Amino acid sequence: MKTAFVSGATSGIGEATVRTLVASGWRCVATGRRGERLDALVEELGADKVHPAVFDVRDEAAMDAAIEALPGDFAKVDLLVNNAGLAKGLSAAQDADLADWQTMIDTNVTAMVKLTRKLLPGLIERRGAIIAIGSVAGSYIYPGGNVYAGSKAFANHFTLALRADLHGTGVRVTSIEPGMVETEFTKVRTGSQQASDDLYRGSDPMTGQDIADTIRWIAELPPHLNINRLELMPVNQDFAGFRVHRED
Repeated sequence: MKTAFVSGATSGIGEATVRTLVASGWRCVATGRRGERLDALVEELGADKVHPAVFDVRDEAAMDAAIEALPGDFAKVDLLVNNAGLAKGLSAAQDADLADWQTMIDTNVTAMVKLTRKLLPGLIERRGAIIAIGSVAGSYIYPGGNVYAGSKAFANHFTLALRADLHGTGVRVTSIEPGMVETEFTKVRTGSQQASDDLYRGSDPMTGQDIADTIRWIAELPPHLNINRLELMPVNQDFAGFRVHRED
């Protein structure tokens, strides 16, 4: 049985990924800040299949302690799923809250880099895999995306750079770059359930389960096959968005 380390497993894509991988025969280290949600996953799926690691990814000392405390086979990580991430605010750059910017950088960039570096030796030893959840926002810019889009461009390209650095190690690396996925993402970003409902209404968006199924498919491909990057959107979303401002 192989072990996956899934960051941001208390909701959305991460939570669905833990359920999907366990159903496919994996054991999972599930991380997140909300311990009660991780405990519910353990109760649902079994303590032999899920180990809860409660910490904020922005807290490096807590991250170190959680990794150090991994028991038995849970410490032998074969797959890292870099899923933890968020967006805060939709204001134009000139009106944005610097605290929101810092939160996104600390979570989407700094924490991902640190977690990856800490688990890399074991992943190389076991010829494992890294799957990162980037975003189409890293490729297609939209108003108010500013630091979120920049952080996801970093995530996308950092993951591809890992692929180059890990050449010859047998470690597979994939950047998954989704478009609209209906999770708690927009509620967290805006602080409003209504804003989330309005965004996704009538659009038939992707779900966390859609992305989890994609993660499982990639993770279980033959070890000689690497998916470098994979961009997914719901059929009702596309990447056209050029604007023209005209002076009167």
